Amino acid sequence: MKHRRIPGRRVAVAGAGIAALVAAGVTFQTANASEPAKSPASATLSALAAGKLASTLGQDLGADAAGTFYDAKTRSLVVNVVDETAAKTVETAGAKARVVENSLAELKSARSTLKKDATIPGTAWVTDPTTNKVVVTADRTVSDAEWAKLTKVVGGLGATTELRRSKGEFKPLVAGGDAITGSGGRCSLGFNVVKGGEPYFITAGHCTEAISTWSDSSGDAIGTNEQSSFPDNDYGLVKYTAGVAHPSEVNLYDGSTQKITGAAEATVGMKVTRSGSTTQVHSGTVTGLDATVNYGNGDIVNGLIQTDVCAEPGDSGGSLFSGSNAIGLTSGGSGDCTSGGETFFQPVTEALSAFGAQIG
Repeated sequence: MKHRRIPGRRVAVAGAGIAALVAAGVTFQTANASEPAKSPASATLSALAAGKLASTLGQDLGADAAGTFYDAKTRSLVVNVVDETAAKTVETAGAKARVVENSLAELKSARSTLKKDATIPGTAWVTDPTTNKVVVTADRTVSDAEWAKLTKVVGGLGATTELRRSKGEFKPLVAGGDAITGSGGRCSLGFNVVKGGEPYFITAGHCTEAISTWSDSSGDAIGTNEQSSFPDNDYGLVKYTAGVAHPSEVNLYDGSTQKITGAAEATVGMKVTRSGSTTQVHSGTVTGLDATVNYGNGDIVNGLIQTDVCAEPGDSGGSLFSGSNAIGLTSGGSGDCTSGGETFFQPVTEALSAFGAQIG
């Protein structure tokens, strides 16, 4: 998409990110858990409202909480708990309770063991509240010897963990979006933001680590890097250096845009949309939070949003959104938009907090 040549030319907020992830794998096992309790008090909620309620209940329940997810079919929040007393607290608050076997403390302990004993390039793990397990995925670059090591470590963790194999390859890719370009690559503009009254945009950190000066798709310089974080995180901040308009919008590639008015935390089960120049607009669901990805080049990124939204090389750094709320910046993945896959995103709220910026 080329920017219209008008006074104060418009740089549209591009979308989306990097190669889509984990193309295949072993089918999830059935969670060792009861069915969500059918409480007449359960409230009908939007995904954003469910996320806010999940945060409140997490504080109220403390160690009795074991993860949450949004049930889009019933428009309700499902809260995993470890006993019936906690279940009553959940139902009183208007959510559905599900008593599960593994506590959050046990799942976090499993993740710590994986970090210590199974940090292998080409692996990823995420806590999946729908199965009440930590799901570990190994991509096609993991050798037989490394797979045997993973199998041993995961096997030793028992019912808290599940191992899958992917046909794809985990990697961050520098290429397309509604393109922002620089020497050595091309990425997507994620979201326009404001810091100290000045205009900036945010994109993936692996993009800003590789490129310092950015141009639009016509080759005109538009910005320079202000801050960058990768692989500890995957976000970068770019300051506009040219007199271009910078609306808070995402390009929908049908002649229209989606206005972005704020940022929100992701919730497992939330419906989300991704936009990028390589594959344009695709939608899907948030499937996990706080994912750790060991990219094949040795970079390890923590705290990512996992989705079943497809993406391909050239979508890197762009926007993940839900309605008018910014949710994430594309980090990496495997698969494609023909066969499908999974994609990981850097949470936008974390990036805004780190930069002291706001959507606008």
